[in-house]
Amino acid sequence: MSGTAPFGINAGPDGNLWFTEQAPLSSHHRNGLIGRFTTAGVVAGFSASYAGIQLQGIAVGSDGNIWFTESNGSDVGKITLAGNTTSLIHVGRSTNGITAGPDGNLWFTEPSSNKVGTITTAGVVTEFATPTGAAPFAIAAGPDGNLWFTEQSSNKIGRMTTAGVVTEFAIPTAVSVPEYIIAGHDGNLWFTEFSGNNIGRITIAGAISEYALPTAGSYPFGIAAGPDGNLYFTEFYGTKIGKFTP
Repeated sequence: MSGTAPFGINAGPDGNLWFTEQAPLSSHHRNGLIGRFTTAGVVAGFSASYAGIQLQGIAVGSDGNIWFTESNGSDVGKITLAGNTTSLIHVGRSTNGITAGPDGNLWFTEPSSNKVGTITTAGVVTEFATPTGAAPFAIAAGPDGNLWFTEQSSNKIGRMTTAGVVTEFAIPTAVSVPEYIIAGHDGNLWFTEFSGNNIGRITIAGAISEYALPTAGSYPFGIAAGPDGNLYFTEFYGTKIGKFTP
């Protein structure tokens, strides 16, 4: 919608795309919105409840609803496919990435408190500590039944079991600033390196490979697994959408 900045996006169970919209930094009085658009390009927006909300990640829950995180109110929210925000669960710490876990719960990151949280569809929250200084940012469910997340401050990829046990894997490029991470069609996890200007791949055994982008200083950010088996990513400063074959 006009005057907002789209942020996270995910495919909904209704065949539509759902995305979070942030109010511009100069307009904190605006309500954050959850957007929905059809493949024909018809867009609708739904209020996420209160003024100044800064929406972040978005995921589909096992209950068929859309779940989202927001940073400045420190909440995890749920909205129905009809566009009704039915709950805002206060976590008490800034939340960012979110994904549907293998256990039927939603898993999310808390960068400022160095934690990964899980929330049941009934709204019960459990938190697990990550190593000091990790600053977990984005999170994805891996094909191995674990949760994988990027650690922006420590320059690592983290793996967490559903019991909260963490293993870390160092990224070879120093100060790469890993951003988003997704599960690829090839059984590996793929992530972007904002400052490293690379696309990274990590196997479920923890082996990392990095692939430099053709455009210098493009700053890759978001990444998604396409229906054609390829990976697609955004270049924050390169002003391009990139395609990467596994």
